[in-house]
Amino acid sequence: MNKTHSEKKDSIISQISQVVTRFAPSPTGVLHIGGARTALFNYLFTRQNKGKFILRIEDTDTERSKPEYEEDIIAGLKWLGLEWDEFFKQGERKEIYKKYLKKILEENKAYFEGKAIRFKNPKKKVIFSDLVRGKIEFDTTELGDFVIAKDEETPLFHFAGAVDDFEMGVTHIIRGEDHISNTPRQILIQEALGFSRPAYSHLPLILGSDRTKLSKRHGAVSLNEYRRDGYLAEAIINFLTFLGWNPGDEREIFSKEELIKEFSLKRIQKGGAIFNVEKLDWFNSQYIRKMDIDGLAELCAPYLVRVTRNEERGKIKKIIGIQQERINKLSEAGEGIDFFFKEPEYPESILIWKNSDKNKTVIYLEQLVKILCDIEDNGFTKDNIKNTVWDYTEKEGRGNVLWSFRVALTGLEKSPDPFIVAEILGKSETLKRLENAKLKIKS
Repeated sequence: MNKTHSEKKDSIISQISQVVTRFAPSPTGVLHIGGARTALFNYLFTRQNKGKFILRIEDTDTERSKPEYEEDIIAGLKWLGLEWDEFFKQGERKEIYKKYLKKILEENKAYFEGKAIRFKNPKKKVIFSDLVRGKIEFDTTELGDFVIAKDEETPLFHFAGAVDDFEMGVTHIIRGEDHISNTPRQILIQEALGFSRPAYSHLPLILGSDRTKLSKRHGAVSLNEYRRDGYLAEAIINFLTFLGWNPGDEREIFSKEELIKEFSLKRIQKGGAIFNVEKLDWFNSQYIRKMDIDGLAELCAPYLVRVTRNEERGKIKKIIGIQQERINKLSEAGEGIDFFFKEPEYPESILIWKNSDKNKTVIYLEQLVKILCDIEDNGFTKDNIKNTVWDYTEKEGRGNVLWSFRVALTGLEKSPDPFIVAEILGKSETLKRLENAKLKIKS
């Protein structure tokens, strides 16, 4: 009986004693969303199968490879918590490549031509089973005799990668579909050197909302820019996993541990995955809502420098408690809260509710001051404030009283609950702002 594609996947995996994967970025640029997703899928698959995850820096391109890019890649992976089991740099493995280049030259499977070493292409069909896409077939004739090294000291991408995958015992190569065209070259090199063939899985491309190649104009930036902009690592992981994979049901929120348990190559889609920054914001907001307030306040602190002073740190936790339900990312924590740290400036006209007038608004403010004065300083909490003024607001109309109360405290037509604002400001500052609002109207 013929096996289905999914059954073949399971069969291939079960025959391997230990799963070994690798994430092999070139340090010629910063780590972007596509690379981060590739690393994540390798990591999830490896951890699920209790295997070995290798980070291999492919720095054979000495002209374009930069230490700062390598640092950016490593920092990004560490932030996401994608711990690797072994670490290699191709620049430190030249003697290994030299040995195999010598072998392939001696066996007349490659030759020098000018300033390069070319692989002697047997011009055959290469067929491999992709664990995502099924059977893939290439006629390698059109590839010609392709370059595999500049000289015996300087291997190029295809040769160095094929050697490393064999030497490191890589069993599964999980990478983007833009690498499919590289696979036949690497298989030819594997066969020429007598290497075993890893299992291949090519992930769908990540596309913008217009289904074109993902770029900055779609909102995509480097991974560490997302970190600086106030996205949480847990949210990024959750979001990235859904770029080309789904659990088969309606669930969307997964911890990293849950993803390790649930992840399956069977559920990787073939079609392009759409990058949607609004969906990323939604994921991030869900994780922000779930955080404990102390941890959230600590993470938000760097974004509040613009509006806070050291002596006002005691306010931060309460302010973040308000912002927690309002923001999508940490960098938004400092938006719209200036009024907590300095008296707001605003035109007197916005103090007056639509159905009221100046004289009535002055009376409302005067009465609020009188009522709030009766609350003890240490009992100036949002619940006490609300309970104390509520009968008066019901009598005069909630809009009339609470509108002027809100604007006097914040200077804004839209702001958090005025009772919470008053508690954070404290009794003295609250009364001062109400008096100032009254004077603003009178003047």
